[in-house]
Amino acid sequence: MSLPIDPTRSMRAAVWHGRHDIRVEDVPLPVSPPAGWVQIRVQWCGICGSDLHEYVAGPVFIPVDAPHPLTGIKGQCILGHEFCGEIVEIGAGVQGFSVGEPVAADACQHCGTCYYCTHGLYNICENLAFTGLMNNGAFAELVNVPANLLYKLPANFPAEAGALIEPLAVGMHAVKKAGSLLGKNVVVVGAGTIGLCTIMCAKAAGAAQVIALEMSGARKAKALEVGASQVLDPNECDALAEVRRLTGGLGADVSFECIGNKHTAKLAIDLVRKAGTCVLVGIFEEPSEFNFFELVATEKQVLGALAYNGEFADVIAFIADGRLDITPLITGRIQLEQIVGQGFEQLVNNKEHNVKIIVSPARIRDASESD
Repeated sequence: MSLPIDPTRSMRAAVWHGRHDIRVEDVPLPVSPPAGWVQIRVQWCGICGSDLHEYVAGPVFIPVDAPHPLTGIKGQCILGHEFCGEIVEIGAGVQGFSVGEPVAADACQHCGTCYYCTHGLYNICENLAFTGLMNNGAFAELVNVPANLLYKLPANFPAEAGALIEPLAVGMHAVKKAGSLLGKNVVVVGAGTIGLCTIMCAKAAGAAQVIALEMSGARKAKALEVGASQVLDPNECDALAEVRRLTGGLGADVSFECIGNKHTAKLAIDLVRKAGTCVLVGIFEEPSEFNFFELVATEKQVLGALAYNGEFADVIAFIADGRLDITPLITGRIQLEQIVGQGFEQLVNNKEHNVKIIVSPARIRDASESD
């Protein structure tokens, strides 16, 4: 659904115009939410890996050739989908929510009528539209979203944690796709935000050991901080041989590829034992070659995991009861006006010391106000 705007008032927002071209600019204020939608005042919004892909290599998800069939968005788009805030207005027909309630929002806007939606697989909807990629998102003070994507946050839930629910839900979904991890040996390839979230969720799911593969010194330390049993640097050891040594010569029961690189995808498959499972979580920017007989000969399973399918509820519960601690993940807090230089550029050029940078949006302004 392409939402109407109020041309008489404006707010500041981070708008994608093209590769390496994100502008913090005045945009019209969204009007009251339509039926079935709510309007949220954004408190915190995290910069996601998919946002970085759009900045460095886009368009990846953002539609530029034709309007998106569900939202009508084409080209310019307000980014941001890892967010929390409070409800400021409720559209007609929305029940179970009240103005002032703190909420987080699933980013998978979906049609509700295609085969996948009607079979409980809304995250692979035929007309899927991610908030902040195929519809305007939350790097702005206000955002309208469908009410069926909302999750209430418990009393005393830390506001900053609300911006980490979405990436943790990605890790939780990947872990669920792999089946039971209780007592199993797990390898996570890559200790960026999603890799760290996957490590945390694998530990919470009862994995016996979680081995991380990472080359960045700071991210190695983060991996250990969030629960990795140990970290292997492929530049310093034969990672395949070392994983086999640590798993009785067999290889891991399950691996998660959280980078999105054609070489690490092959490695993630190699790291699991025969009849083991590899879950691909990363966003891949280019195709790769692979000899599928390796799967036939070993009966390994390779699964894809896109976003999440209801895992927000699990993550909120796990944060609330202490099973997931988001504190190590946040490495920066900035204002919206700083999002390019202190946000995107830092995450691209200073990966060594940054994991998750969260953004506080600017205030609403009247169109008549000057800069």
